[in-house]
Amino acid sequence: MFLPDFYWPLIGFLILAGFGSACEYSPGICGAWADGDIRIGVLSSFEYAIVLISNQDFHHFLCRLNLISLVRTLAVVHTIETINNSSFLPGVRLGYYICDTCSDASKAIQSTEQLLAVNGTLTVQCEVLERPNVKAIIGARFSEDSLAVARLLSLYMVPQISTTSSAQTLSDRVRYPAFLRTMPSDVHQTKALVNFMKHFHWDWVGVVCGDDDYGKNALQSFLADSEAADICHAFKEVLPHYLAHNEIDKRIQEVAETIRLSEAKVVVLILKEELVSKLFKEMIQQNISRTWIASDAWSMSRNISQMEGINQVGDIFGFTFITGPNPGFKEFLQQLTLSPGSVNLFLEEYKQLGKDAGFLTEAVDISMTYGERLAVWSIAHALKHLLNCNETDCPGERDFPPWKLLKELKKINFTMENQTFYFNASGNFMNGYDLINWQPQEASGQRRFVVVGNYNLTKREVHIKAPIIWSNPSNTVPVSMCSAICPPGTAKKLLKTSCCHNCTQCLEGTYSNGTNLPNCLPCENDTWSLKGWTSCKPKEEYYWKWDGSHAIVLLTFTAIGYLLLLFTLIILLVFYGKPVMKQAGGTLCFVMMVGLALSYTSVILFIGKPNVHICRGRQILYALGFSLTVSCILVKALRTFVSFLPLYRQEHAKRFYKPPVIITCGTLIQVLICILWLIFDSPAVEAFKSDQSLIITVQCNEGSGIGFGIMLCYIAVLAFVCFLMAFKGRKVPQAFNETGHIILSMLIYLFVWVCFTPVYISKVNERYSIQAAAILVSCYGVILCHFAPKWYMALCKKKEQLTREAYIARANNHIDSVDLIPEITLEPGFIMGSQHTINSVDTGLGSINLEFPYQTLRKRTRSKSI
Repeated sequence: MFLPDFYWPLIGFLILAGFGSACEYSPGICGAWADGDIRIGVLSSFEYAIVLISNQDFHHFLCRLNLISLVRTLAVVHTIETINNSSFLPGVRLGYYICDTCSDASKAIQSTEQLLAVNGTLTVQCEVLERPNVKAIIGARFSEDSLAVARLLSLYMVPQISTTSSAQTLSDRVRYPAFLRTMPSDVHQTKALVNFMKHFHWDWVGVVCGDDDYGKNALQSFLADSEAADICHAFKEVLPHYLAHNEIDKRIQEVAETIRLSEAKVVVLILKEELVSKLFKEMIQQNISRTWIASDAWSMSRNISQMEGINQVGDIFGFTFITGPNPGFKEFLQQLTLSPGSVNLFLEEYKQLGKDAGFLTEAVDISMTYGERLAVWSIAHALKHLLNCNETDCPGERDFPPWKLLKELKKINFTMENQTFYFNASGNFMNGYDLINWQPQEASGQRRFVVVGNYNLTKREVHIKAPIIWSNPSNTVPVSMCSAICPPGTAKKLLKTSCCHNCTQCLEGTYSNGTNLPNCLPCENDTWSLKGWTSCKPKEEYYWKWDGSHAIVLLTFTAIGYLLLLFTLIILLVFYGKPVMKQAGGTLCFVMMVGLALSYTSVILFIGKPNVHICRGRQILYALGFSLTVSCILVKALRTFVSFLPLYRQEHAKRFYKPPVIITCGTLIQVLICILWLIFDSPAVEAFKSDQSLIITVQCNEGSGIGFGIMLCYIAVLAFVCFLMAFKGRKVPQAFNETGHIILSMLIYLFVWVCFTPVYISKVNERYSIQAAAILVSCYGVILCHFAPKWYMALCKKKEQLTREAYIARANNHIDSVDLIPEITLEPGFIMGSQHTINSVDTGLGSINLEFPYQTLRKRTRSKSI
């Protein structure tokens, strides 16, 4: 629902009136006051940090003292006392009440209520009287606060005169008919800023403003004026004006990063003094230097000019309202003596800081209080006409309604320091701006304010009347042009809605080797470039180089594998023909070692620049080598499985137990698979190119993957058969078989390659390193499960425990405790006994006579297994 503008002040007032159960005020609730015949209210922002504490009944504000606001209010007090001590208003004494807004709009309205309700004149229902004691209000400092107060005061036509609130919207006579100010609106300030930039040909600038009404309105006005003057905006950033905002520090850092990355050398700051201070601290910390243009809110800030490291941020310019003298004010600040009967709690708070009386004259430029002097004298001139004052008396009615004073204020026209002042139709003084240059002082490390020019509102032009000292070593005007020269590696890109172009980096595969090129040039002859390059370069091939980390790791583990095989070979040769050698499997071990050596060799072929022969060789070597190894393990598993079959099944199984045939056939089938793979779907070399890098990845491609998959599946089938055979024979006495070692080694193999399969199918870039690791793990599993136990037997067992007789003795003496019988495996050529008794078993050590019923062995073995 939409309501006419004049309803909103009343609504806001009624809402605020509901904050408490009643509006109970005391005479001293404002921070400073002095009695008089006619009272002037003052709204000032003494505080820049706010903590809002809310409870069910009241809202409280905890604030901290701000010296600039203190000096401005003291200028009002001094001017009022000056008028009281003169004969300008004979017989009339001006009083004042000063309240703090804490830089918050809600608090500003609350303080305004207090000003209208001094001495308890406001009733419990908070009804504003038609004739309050406070006849006019000076303030507030910030436009955000003034906008809120102006809504309320315009409802009762209480004149409000601001000395610093420059938001353009306050010139609206319909919404703010009681608002006046002693300086121009921002519509003129932004025109002054734009004319100043145009004077130095700066047409590529950044803007940072606050998110309050002052910042938003000034930003819109600046954008419109700068666009009309063909000035472009590199960035537009907004900061929260509320200093207790949770994200303020984060946003300051983000804005600082934007400024650092931007090519714009000129930045306009339409911000509060405290926000500029925070931003400059970040600039100093990051060592960022720019040319800064200040809005009137901080263009004369002593606090910022005295910051540590302020000379590092670059040149600073600003427009401030026309300043002027304030006779006797400096002496007033040095004495800080108030008239009898007056109270100033703000001044008492300042004295508690322990500063001497003259500190304020050094901390704040007192010439900036000229607006406060003009505001008080404007009220005095209006009162002189309203009260019909003559040289001896002011006979007019002193308890007049405020609207009468407002009517007289709009008609004033007085001269001061040879300048004429009056309010125009929009309620503004038309006294122009001074151009301030913050010139560095090397001795103190601070800045001093020097007026180097002015802006004439009527002619709308900037006039430079004093030399400017630039901070760069050459003392020349810095360049901040929109159409800057695009260096090599970039090209011009015209902007659709702007008056100029950006310099954009050349994309991948393009380059520019000159300045201001309209387009980037494409790379040719198999060359490439990355983003922003000035030339193209040949791409670099990537593969596992011999000195790379991948290669070193693989070679290390491969070398260890070879050493383990060599160690096993030495042991087998040393104990050749002895029980350990025979019990390990005899010549079958040498065949297994050959297969493992081929598998380790395939890992080496993963290193170096691949070619078609290497791509084929590394897969074929592994396929044949590990197929040979698993075929040998299959013989061992089948031997144990067949040896302990019932007699009626052993004769039938014996015909299929042909180790040479099994090993040969197991390997030849893999040979056939590999031949068909090489013929129909042979591995090849592929080069993978990326637009995002100069790397060409050279790698092997196993074709469609069908042949590769069949090859792996065949080895997996052999391993699974070995696993089943060993699992079936697990109930045989442990001393007569190697089923546990076979089961473990095959489980390791199957687990590793089951994990590798999804990685390979998903075509992960590291699939070849994973395959090489899988080969190594599989080989290590075979060595540790099949050969490591034999190392222990050969090196750690006593010699007398390794003789054939010792094996036979333990087999005969401990048949009832099958778990304690030494490991005995069955070799081909075993001798079978009668149908009911196993006479002997070929263990690889020779025939051992075992005189016990077969059924008994089976029964005991089965019972033991259970």
